[in-house]
Amino acid sequence: MYWVYILRSIIYRRALYIGYTTDLSARIEEHNNGKSFHTRKYMPWELVYCEGYANIQDAKDRERKLKQFGKVYSQLKRRIMRSLQSAQKVRGQASYE
Repeated sequence: MYWVYILRSIIYRRALYIGYTTDLSARIEEHNNGKSFHTRKYMPWELVYCEGYANIQDAKDRERKLKQFGKVYSQLKRRIMRSLQSAQKVRGQASYE
């Protein structure tokens, strides 16, 4: 299974990262241990969304579409807004904008 995922920085709440992997828990651990150059500066990270795909090309295509942002990214943010907000409420922080 291939996973497309979105991480959010726990400290820098507006920082999001989109990626894909075959081992989601190991990849999140790598992000949180500073092993990824692109995410090191915004550690620690929390998983806010993931999608599973049986085919690697489908996962790569979805990741690329999400990284292009635009309409696809905005629609996804609207779909998961409650998830983004509830993660902050658990930590006692203001809602996500």
